Amino acid sequence: MTSAATWEFRELTLPRGTGRGTARTLLTEYAEHGRWELARLRLYPDGTRRVWLRRKVIRAVRTA
Repeated sequence: MTSAATWEFRELTLPRGTGRGTARTLLTEYAEHGRWELARLRLYPDGTRRVWLRRKVIRAVRTA
């Protein structure tokens, strides 16, 4: 039985002036403790970063 992966998404907006190291630390925390992975990161000309994180939704299947 095969099923398509179901993903949960979270969008973050990091304000202008947020350093690269600070952004990396924040995203590392999400990855290690929330099991999120980076789906997309967009850096805008004004300096804001928009980040999309995703994680796989694991659904429990009743066996009996």
